[in-house]
Amino acid sequence: MPSDQQPPARAPTPTDQPAPAHHAHHQTAALIVAAGRGTRAGGGLPKQWRPLAGRRVIDWTLDAFQNAGIHRIALVLSPDDTEIWQEFTTRDDLLLTHGGTTRAQSVANGLELLANCEVNHVLIHDAARPCVSSRVIQDVVAALDTHLAAAPALAVTDALWRGSDTFVTGTEDRTGLFAAQTPQGFHLAEIRAAHLHLAKTGGDAADDVEVARGAGIDVAIIPGDPDNIKITRPEDFDRAARNLGGDMDVRLGNGYDVHRFGPGNEVVLCGVPVAHDRGLQGHSDADVGLHAITDALYGALAEGDIGRHFPPSDDQWKGAASDIFLRHAAELARSEGYQISNVDCTLVCEFPKITPHAAAMRAAVADILSIDISRVSIKATTSERLGFTGRSEGIAAIATACVVKP
Repeated sequence: MPSDQQPPARAPTPTDQPAPAHHAHHQTAALIVAAGRGTRAGGGLPKQWRPLAGRRVIDWTLDAFQNAGIHRIALVLSPDDTEIWQEFTTRDDLLLTHGGTTRAQSVANGLELLANCEVNHVLIHDAARPCVSSRVIQDVVAALDTHLAAAPALAVTDALWRGSDTFVTGTEDRTGLFAAQTPQGFHLAEIRAAHLHLAKTGGDAADDVEVARGAGIDVAIIPGDPDNIKITRPEDFDRAARNLGGDMDVRLGNGYDVHRFGPGNEVVLCGVPVAHDRGLQGHSDADVGLHAITDALYGALAEGDIGRHFPPSDDQWKGAASDIFLRHAAELARSEGYQISNVDCTLVCEFPKITPHAAAMRAAVADILSIDISRVSIKATTSERLGFTGRSEGIAAIATACVVKP
């Protein structure tokens, strides 16, 4: 699309889903302003199009409103973003219009687009706030039942200074001061009239609350969210990624193992010797608990099982202590960049009784994995005297492990 032509506004598309029941008498739309250039954020692209936690900033922002139940969304784009226009034109869930030379003009264009829809309330939001929560969005929607305008904000709690040439030159009283956030919600007719008045006077405003107050509209303050940051500087991308959690790779694995009873006077369970009138049979020390946990970790990593890494056909592992296997699985997880979040193991047997030894077992597993004991769960159950465990022919273990790559 040539830069001297403005893309036409998309025709409104009716929403396929109704508003929440307690707001059914209103139609609420979101107006997301995404026409800015965002040069302070660096990266060579406007910040709304830059990648964030595996997606673009704009994708997180759009999803935040749809997940909060706002399915009518007007998106204000720069006429220069030709490829973006072509992409979003194919989406039936968006209304598109072009941005102006100022933010206020861009918002006014979006309001004109929504004026042709069955919309009573509008939530005006910066595309560069991708971490907005459903709670904040829904609180603004609810506030518009009793107010003409409402916006989230955080009370200023830090001391405020005035400065010059990197030196403090004075202080400011922070009493009654708030840091503004979006979405800022309004009755559509009122905020549209306020923007029309601003346009006639040739003025501009920092945000839509300033526009509303300039027209004599009272704006209610609702609690904001510290995570609802506006991406402005390059370092804000890292903070937004942490808030969204989109860059975390979380994996779960499960393990199951069985060993039969044989001659002996103790069993080793989860690294702890327990006196018993029989022992467990196996190629190694037959620690059924550690074997299940080890396989759970290998499973979370998609790295097979113990037999793959320590073949029973290899005599060097005959009678080996099973902590060798579990330490290997833990080291493999860390070598691939994962942290072990937690493990949970259930031992299934009639005897010996596990509860008196559970604390020692948790401590042993935590030591082997080099994690805090609070992240290790060891518990037991019986099979109500059913099956091979019920007949005391052996012990089974079931384990789950979670690994996380930050």
